[in-house]
Amino acid sequence: MSRIPARFAALKAENRAGLVTFITACDPDRATAQALLNGMPQAGADLIELGMPFSDPMADGPAIQFASQRALKNGGSLPVTLEMVAEFRKGDDVTPLILMGYYNPVYSYGVEAFCRDAASAGVDGLIIVDLPPEEAEELAGPARAQGIDFIFLTTPTTDAARLPAVLETASGFIYYVSIAGITGTASAAQSDIAAALAHLRGGTDLPLAVGFGIKTPDAAAEVARLADAVVVGSAIVSALAAGLDEQGVPADGLVDRVLAFVGQLAGGVRQARCGLQQEEVSA
Repeated sequence: MSRIPARFAALKAENRAGLVTFITACDPDRATAQALLNGMPQAGADLIELGMPFSDPMADGPAIQFASQRALKNGGSLPVTLEMVAEFRKGDDVTPLILMGYYNPVYSYGVEAFCRDAASAGVDGLIIVDLPPEEAEELAGPARAQGIDFIFLTTPTTDAARLPAVLETASGFIYYVSIAGITGTASAAQSDIAAALAHLRGGTDLPLAVGFGIKTPDAAAEVARLADAVVVGSAIVSALAAGLDEQGVPADGLVDRVLAFVGQLAGGVRQARCGLQQEEVSA
């Protein structure tokens, strides 16, 4: 069974949101990416998204596009991504890990083989950006059969007629994309996020994670007051990229600096509801 429901149940018991972090497998190289992946839980990540390197990440902004290019240049592939997951599981058997990416590498690998190997490696969930619910069963079915949750994106432009199909097919959690556009761009207004989450909660009991445009601990804290989880990707990838030289070689201390940034984000998320609890007691 997926580790995702257990983690969200624990977060609910703590009355806080979770932090979901994202990096791309093999960015900027396998050793650095593995060190980052292995260090994420201790730094404060509650769930982890690991990007599957792909040559045409059309839903992603420049930061993650460049991350995929660096990864592919340095040997990144779907088999290597699964090897990284298996290596991570040697030291962590509780943190949920979700693979995020595009369908082409999975289709090329072979759906049944991929789901089997992903489950064996320790994958808990899949987010396949370019596979809509109307066409997802060819992967979602075999994934569920292996105990892997299939997580869908909803956006501000997901209309009322289509939303039920998304919510009925999803498992694990719902990923609400708070802006219309690519990753790493503008941020959504709190009022818009609150209204969207209220609407989604009317149609599903699954936890709701919010991502896109969240770049700072303060921004993460604002979203954590509303959502069940906060997803930060481009900001982490950008912090990684800032520590590379012109040849893409990581500077000394890069892993520690990126994980320190994750710790700052986690601090914002974990403290987000403290003030609200105090206000409720005072009232």
